[in-house]
Amino acid sequence: MPEFTTVFPRGAENSAYAQYFTGRSYLCPLSKEQVSISNVTFEPGCRNNWHIHHAAKGGGQILLVTGGRGWYQEWGSPARALRTGDVVNIPPEVKHWHGAAKDSWFAHLALEVPGEGLSNEWLEPVDGAQYAALD
Repeated sequence: MPEFTTVFPRGAENSAYAQYFTGRSYLCPLSKEQVSISNVTFEPGCRNNWHIHHAAKGGGQILLVTGGRGWYQEWGSPARALRTGDVVNIPPEVKHWHGAAKDSWFAHLALEVPGEGLSNEWLEPVDGAQYAALD
């Protein structure tokens, strides 16, 4: 495996959620106190399926990019390129995906915004041809 490091540990292969990813990702939970924070690392070309963070009140997710290059896209909008230092605020009830660029590792901290009635709905994979067209 090529060397890719960021300030936070890569963690173990994300086998619990592998069915919701195209490619291989790694998960390192950093905090479950007050706010859930995990370091998520994606191999080149890895991305998660479209998904929605549901909440009756509050909720959503914040991504803090810590390394590599990646993508974020909301349903109906163009994909947004992500680089180290970028921040993505994802409100609840927004269909979206995120992951690595084709030729780069990618890592972000995922912060789960506290709320009530929280759940994740995993949906279809990102269209391979649309992903392949991203630069």
